[in-house]
Amino acid sequence: MSRRTPPAQDKPLNVDGNEWSILRDMFPYLWPKGQPGLKARVVFALVALVLSKAVTVATPYAFKYATDALTGKADAAATAATVIVFLVLAYGVGRIMMVVLAQIRDAIFAKVSQRAVKELAVRTFRHLHALSLKFHLERRTGGLSRIVSRGTMGIDTVLRFSLFNTFPTILEIALVAGILAWSYGWAYAAVILGTVVAYIWFTYAATEWRINIRRDMNAADTEANTKAVDSLLNFETVKYFGNEEHEAKRYARSMETYEQAAIKTWVSLAVLNSGQAVVYSIGLTIVMIMSALSVRAGHSSVGDFVMINALMIQLYMPLNFIGSSYREIKQGLIDVEQMFTLLKVNAEIEDRPGAKPLKVGPAEVVFENVSFAYDPERPILKNLSLRVPPGKTVAIVGPSGAGKSTISRLLYRFYDVDGGRILIDGQDIADVTQKSLRAAVGMVPQDTVLFNDTIRYNIRYGRPDATDAEVAEAARMAQIDGFVMSLPKGYDSLVGERGLKLSGGEKQRVSIARTILKSPPILILDEATSALDSFTEHQIQAALRKVSENRTTLVIAHRLSTVVDADEIIVLEHGQVAERGTHEQLLAENGIYAAMWNRQRQVEQAREILKEAEQEGHHVIELKEEAASKAAILMP
Repeated sequence: MSRRTPPAQDKPLNVDGNEWSILRDMFPYLWPKGQPGLKARVVFALVALVLSKAVTVATPYAFKYATDALTGKADAAATAATVIVFLVLAYGVGRIMMVVLAQIRDAIFAKVSQRAVKELAVRTFRHLHALSLKFHLERRTGGLSRIVSRGTMGIDTVLRFSLFNTFPTILEIALVAGILAWSYGWAYAAVILGTVVAYIWFTYAATEWRINIRRDMNAADTEANTKAVDSLLNFETVKYFGNEEHEAKRYARSMETYEQAAIKTWVSLAVLNSGQAVVYSIGLTIVMIMSALSVRAGHSSVGDFVMINALMIQLYMPLNFIGSSYREIKQGLIDVEQMFTLLKVNAEIEDRPGAKPLKVGPAEVVFENVSFAYDPERPILKNLSLRVPPGKTVAIVGPSGAGKSTISRLLYRFYDVDGGRILIDGQDIADVTQKSLRAAVGMVPQDTVLFNDTIRYNIRYGRPDATDAEVAEAARMAQIDGFVMSLPKGYDSLVGERGLKLSGGEKQRVSIARTILKSPPILILDEATSALDSFTEHQIQAALRKVSENRTTLVIAHRLSTVVDADEIIVLEHGQVAERGTHEQLLAENGIYAAMWNRQRQVEQAREILKEAEQEGHHVIELKEEAASKAAILMP
C-alpha cells in the first residue's frame, strides 16, 4: 500500500533532459494516426519547402547571367536588352517565389501545428484532473499553470523549427556546397563545409552553456507566477492582515531573481550571435578572396564573383537558422520537458484492470475494519467499522483529528485504504470505476468553492446537461431562488473568484442546489454548516433535510445540534468507534457524546446571555465578563 504525507510546498518535477525522447513523444502529433487530411498537409508543406529551396539556389544564376551580360562577358545574343530584362525579371520572380513558397508552407502546416498544440494541451489538462489528490496537495496552481502555458508554446516552436528550419537548412547547405564544388572546384566546398562545421560547433557549445541559464530563468518565472497567483487567490486574507506591502515585497524578490536570470539570458544571446557572425564572416571573406583572385586570373567572370557572393549571402540565412533553430528547439524542449514529465506522472489511485461500473441499488454503505494513515507513524483510522443503511442518515462526530473528514475522502476514493474495505451495495469500491463511484456520491462540503462564473453555471455543474428549468427547481429546493431572482442579472450574475461575491450562506445554498441537481443516491454532508452563524445554519439545515430525504446520508458534524435527528450517531475518538446510538441513547449513556453535548449547550447558553445583554443594554460589561468566563471554561 502507498503511504501519504500531505506536503507543505511544491517539489520540483524531475526531468531527464532526454531531448530525443521528447521528440519521439511528439512525433505522433506531427503525423497523427487516422487523420489523412493532416498527413496530407504535412506532405504538401514539405513539397513547398523543397520547391522553395530549389528556387533559392537557382535564383543567383539569373543574377550571374545578368551581370555577365551587363559587363560584356557574354555573347551578343545574351547581351540583348530583352534577354537582360528577362534575366532580371527571372531574378525578381525567384526572390518573390522564395518568400511565397515559404509562406504557403507555413499556412499549410499551421493546422497541423495548432492541432498538435491543442491535443497536447487538452491531454495534459485531462491528465492533471486524473492525478490523485496527493499530487495536487504537493503542487501549487500557479506553478502548474505556468508549466502548461510554456509547454504549449514550446510544442509549436519545436515542431516548426525541427521540420521547417533544421531539415531545409541542411538541404540548402548541401546544394550550395555541391554547386560550388561542381562549378568552381572542391576548394570552395571545403571552405564552406569548414565554415559550417565551425559555425555549428560554436552554436552547439554556446547554446549548451545558455541552457542552464534558461532553466534558471524558467524556474524564477514559475516561482514568481506561483506567488502572484497564490496571493491573489488569498486576496481577503491579505486584506485582513494588511499585508499588501509584504506580498509586494515577496513578489518583488521573486521578480528580482527572474530579472537577473533574464539579463544573463540576453547577455549570453549577444555572445552567441556575435560569435556566429564572426565565424560566418571569416568563411565569407576567404571564399570571396578566392573568387576575386580567380576573376583576376581570368578563370572566372564578374558574374561568377557576384553569384558566389549571392550564394554565400543566401547561405547565411539557413546557417543563421541552424543557430536559431538549435537555440529555439533546445529552449522549446526545456519548456516542453516539464509538460511531458507531468504526462508521465502516474495517478496513485487508478482503476484496477477489469474494473466495472458501480451498480447502485438500495445504496447501503459499509466500512469493514478500515485502517488508514497519511503517514505510517500517525494512523488516522484503526479497524473502523460502520454501516449506513439504505435511505438512512448516520452522523459521525468527534474531536478534531479523529478522522471524520478522512472518511469522506476514502468513500470518494481519493485515497485507498491501508486495511479493510469499503462496500456500496456489497461492491468493494476499489473494484469499481472511479467515475461511476463518484457519480453515485454527492458532497456538500464545509468550505464551498465556486467557479468564477455565473450562478447558473455553478448550479448546473452538478449535471451539465440540465435544463434552465431544472436549475431553477434545484435552486428553489435549496431555498436560494428568491435571492437569485432579486439580483439584477438573476441566474446570470457572476459569483466572483472562488465565489467571493456571495455570503457564506449563499455559497452553501448554491452548493446544495448543485448537489440536488446531481441527485446522487448517496450523500455526504461534511460539516456543511459549521462555518455559518446560527440563524443561517437553521435555514441551511432545512434545505439539507430536503436534500437527504430518501437518500443514504453520511453526516460529518462539529455542531451536535445539527445531528440530533440522525438515525444513528457514531462518536469517533483516536480513529476508532468510541460510542454509537441515537441522540437520546448517547445522552443516556452519559459518556463522550453527552459530555460534548453539555459543553456545547453551555457555550451556546453563554452566548445567548451575551446577546440578550447587548440587546437590553443592562449591565452589559458585567454580563459580558460572566458569559466570556463561562465560555472560556467550558470550551474544549
